[in-house]
Amino acid sequence: MKKINILRKNLDFSRIIEKAKPYKYKDYIIYKEEHEEGITHFGISVGKKVGNAVTRNRIKRQIKSIIDKYPYKNNFNCIIIVRKGITEKKFSEMEEDLKEVMTRLHILEEKK
Repeated sequence: MKKINILRKNLDFSRIIEKAKPYKYKDYIIYKEEHEEGITHFGISVGKKVGNAVTRNRIKRQIKSIIDKYPYKNNFNCIIIVRKGITEKKFSEMEEDLKEVMTRLHILEEKK
């Protein structure tokens, strides 16, 4: 995942969470905000209840890896908040669930 596609600022997270409607699916809560820029941004949040720092960083790396695998439509910001149950899942299960969510939110680019 390129650095330009990552949301980092607390203001951005607060704005998106305040304005967007949450979409809950299994171990994920996802907020999606449309905008006029020509770029897609993702923010990932893993709370302290999920595990220690090593576990949280591993989960963030895995989610970034999953995000990199698929092409996305432009002009939206997306925040992915991870719930506690994610620690019992394998990487393949995480990938299936996240792809399902992205498909339901219509942010994956259609194959031609």
